[in-house]
Amino acid sequence: MFIFIIVLAIVAVLIVIVAIHDLTQKKDPILRNYPVVGHGRHVLSELGPKIRQYIVADNNEERPFNRDDREWVYRSADKSNNYFGFGTDNDFTGSRGYLIIKQTTFPLFDPQPEDPDYDPNYTLCCAKVLGQARGRKQAFTPQSIINISAMSYGSLSAPAVEAMSRGAAICGCLQNTGEGGVSPHHDHGSDLVWQLGTGYYGARAGDGTFDEKRFVETCQKYNIKAIEVKISQGAKPGRGGVLPGKKVTPEIAAIRGIPVGQSCLSPNAHRMFGNADQMLDFVERLAELSGLPVGIKSAVGQLDFWHDLVKLMESGSRGIDFLAIDGGEGGTGAAPLTFSDHVSLPFKLGFHRVHGIFQQAGLGDDVVFVGSGKLGLPEETLLAMAMGCDMVHVARTAMLAIGCIQAQICHTGKCPTGVATQDKWLMRGLDPTDKGARLANYITVLRKEVLQLCRACGVDHPSKMTLDHFETIDDGFRAEAISKSFG
Repeated sequence: MFIFIIVLAIVAVLIVIVAIHDLTQKKDPILRNYPVVGHGRHVLSELGPKIRQYIVADNNEERPFNRDDREWVYRSADKSNNYFGFGTDNDFTGSRGYLIIKQTTFPLFDPQPEDPDYDPNYTLCCAKVLGQARGRKQAFTPQSIINISAMSYGSLSAPAVEAMSRGAAICGCLQNTGEGGVSPHHDHGSDLVWQLGTGYYGARAGDGTFDEKRFVETCQKYNIKAIEVKISQGAKPGRGGVLPGKKVTPEIAAIRGIPVGQSCLSPNAHRMFGNADQMLDFVERLAELSGLPVGIKSAVGQLDFWHDLVKLMESGSRGIDFLAIDGGEGGTGAAPLTFSDHVSLPFKLGFHRVHGIFQQAGLGDDVVFVGSGKLGLPEETLLAMAMGCDMVHVARTAMLAIGCIQAQICHTGKCPTGVATQDKWLMRGLDPTDKGARLANYITVLRKEVLQLCRACGVDHPSKMTLDHFETIDDGFRAEAISKSFG
């Protein structure tokens, strides 16, 4: 009884202390007006998104990836049963722009596990040779139409980057380094696309400009297959990359050439060029120094740049080898809300416009087109290929495959699964070997299901899909061919 009284007294004293603090502080009016009990609001605000994710939201309600999407990725990564029973729970006629894939009456034969020509890996090579049109010394055919999109070491943890590298090596896909430079954690067997952003990390001079010597040294040190010059990212075009100071460890600072513990804010524009003409000079210099194919990544807004680029490339003396178009719905670790929500066109509109400019100029066959921006599900990959993509790059679904739970706190450095953090305790929960295998499983299953969809439509490769294979359904049973939507 005596101990109980002491506990009550301690609790009472703590409540009084909290009440005094709340009444005297001036930052939070709720706590000032409602001492102690006002903390309940903060608790509910913190728990609200988690409650909605697991209890309140239905299977198709959440964004950016709903519960069905995440469950399909998780089951595919686990190599468990990724089928769903009792039919669809989607509302075909109540959803504006609901995508329908039109199968043929007589599909192509789909080998089963007991058939002698069954291929469990379902490797789908790119239909073009990357760098061939420009005669690059190290031109190559990408062995997978689905590859890992740009995610920097720093934004992701070391175990997460290593898992991506191991998984990419297993399933034979490319791994994009992101703009944070190439690290030892990328060096676990994967073929790399080295992304050079506005900070030129990994090839950065002391004044923040491009260092040719460091660039060549890095190309020689790592298994780099192509160079990607990042013009802009779909989630925050016109803004540079953001790496919070909590994530800038001594190792990351050394790789990037920046101060330890300070937020890394990449410039919003390149210092080495300021227009399409200067950019092509930079691209050709990178190709000359490395012998590698060189391309660009960009979101799509105003079209002046694209018209200028095509006009400059028509002579054949200079040009990009590949073009990665990122949609405004693409992901990022940290970005201003307005930029994420309202700046740059969504992938389908942006890609269609830019791809059309290249096609009209007769340059469509000279460039490998890459799509990114929430394309990591079979139907989205297939539609992107039908629109003209030669490859698709995935990021957030790859993160889901290695354990991400869509907590949407990447910018805080407190990722509970150790994927998007530099916290040593949180990182210890992510085993790169296990998660690398999961990533490989996901990419393999995604390729397999894309190929199964192709065969259902009567073609043997996604590059042969056309927009005539798709329709969209709107309210009231109205349907329209996608080819008309983009006509």
